[in-house]
Amino acid sequence: MLRDRLVELLENSLQNAVDDKKIEDVDLPSIKIEYPKDEQLGDYATPFALESARILRKSPIDIGNILKEYISRSPLVERVDVVKPGFINIFISLDFLHENLCALLKDDEGYSKNTQKSPKRINLEFVSANPTGPLNIVSARAAALGDSLANLLAADGHSVHREFYVNDYGTQVYLLGKSVLCRYRELLGETVEFPEDGYRGEYVKEIARYVRDTSADVIAQMDDEEELIHFMSEQAVKYNVQEQKNDLERFNIVFDTWFSERSLHENGYLTLTIEDLESRDLIYTEEGKKFFKASTFGDEKDRVVIREDGRPTYFLADIAYHRNKRERGFDVLINIWGPDHHGYIDRLRGALQALDIQDDQFKILIAQQVNLIKQGETIKMSKRLGKFSTMRELIEEIGVDVSRYFFVMRSMESHLDFDLSLAKKESSENPVFYLQYAHARICSIFREAEKRGIDYNPSLSDKKILDNREAIALMKALAQFPEEIHDAARNFEPHRIANYLLKLAQEYHKFYTEHRVLSEDSLRTQTYLSLCDAVRVILKSGLSLLGISAPEKM
Repeated sequence: MLRDRLVELLENSLQNAVDDKKIEDVDLPSIKIEYPKDEQLGDYATPFALESARILRKSPIDIGNILKEYISRSPLVERVDVVKPGFINIFISLDFLHENLCALLKDDEGYSKNTQKSPKRINLEFVSANPTGPLNIVSARAAALGDSLANLLAADGHSVHREFYVNDYGTQVYLLGKSVLCRYRELLGETVEFPEDGYRGEYVKEIARYVRDTSADVIAQMDDEEELIHFMSEQAVKYNVQEQKNDLERFNIVFDTWFSERSLHENGYLTLTIEDLESRDLIYTEEGKKFFKASTFGDEKDRVVIREDGRPTYFLADIAYHRNKRERGFDVLINIWGPDHHGYIDRLRGALQALDIQDDQFKILIAQQVNLIKQGETIKMSKRLGKFSTMRELIEEIGVDVSRYFFVMRSMESHLDFDLSLAKKESSENPVFYLQYAHARICSIFREAEKRGIDYNPSLSDKKILDNREAIALMKALAQFPEEIHDAARNFEPHRIANYLLKLAQEYHKFYTEHRVLSEDSLRTQTYLSLCDAVRVILKSGLSLLGISAPEKM
């Protein structure tokens, strides 16, 4: 990354200044490289002179001017400005920008992949919607965010394992089974009283029809009510999970593991987890219940893990599940949860600390609420009442590409108003259309070049022809792409890539407006084709990170 090279340049410049006895050899703050708030001030900036002034007993401006002498010698740098109150602003040279452009075109795939000195094996759990019905748009946002983040972490040099936790155990699954059984009996012509707190959506009737068509003979042999409910629960979960898999695959998302909560109960893993906690003196019994000493790890009170009747709590299952993840060899555990889980974070973090999983090895991200706006009104959602907009309906209405982009274009912790009217527009107002059109426009230029018999050769590009405002702005944006990948991955912010791509497309449209790509000047044509090709590569790569297609024609 260019930013890393600049850090190295400043470290070397500082060492040279020390060797020349212009700066004292003392412990100094680490060097930071930032993007200036105003692009007119430079391409990169460092506050090092400001931060080291007290230690060096010099003014920030004097320190900046000393370092400027050494920094300016690098072929990376076009110009260095030292400005009050003590920032060193750096402008990147045309030589480097052209060199970077050529490197990008020589290794277009490698350019979009960073490397790590110590890559992590990451378990990224996301969506994990209850298997009690179809995926809704809240789950769809988690899906788009999680998959994009997984792509970014992988592009930044880590190994990523996508995981979906299936909550196929407990009261909700039992209630779903009762609901399906009632609908099943209705199909047989019986009159039944539907559970007051049952699941009323049309999909429950679909499950009942599925069970009738596949298992009527098996059901006919059952006469115990609890056995029937249990069977219906199993069939309903099986049906819903398969439908969820189908919807997610249509959304371009495939999980490496679908982990069953029920398996933790059935294979004795909860017992092993309790025994582990007891061996650490973190469990005590009171009034017939077993408590985990959560207050020891900052929670407001200790938490029940085994009820009076011997049934484990959901909290214990969660502890066991994350213990299992760690035993599978993952270095970092990342979960994307909905806003209703916010208060649960500290509780689980404390339990994991008890199992020697530290804060830097565990991260919970909150994907905030989605409001689906249709014809100016917010659609109310309730899975139990069957009133909600599903992921499937959304995809059918506006498609995968638009859906995925709109879900990631705002930061994860921001509430999202999903405007269907804007999503349906095929104009520059719609950011997805705008980005895809930029890619398609470049592809059309290359088709036209082929018609004219122009044999494209990127090695023929001439940096002198690129010495104009629009081309330089484009090359600077291209040079920042590996940094954007790293920052988006490190900070868990997929929306940064969406914003970056919009900026790149805007810079490209400015260039296209001001400069004719295909002309009678052969060298100019080859040079501008090279620049267009590089933009095409990065647009396609960036869209791919977000799970969005890059059409060649529109």
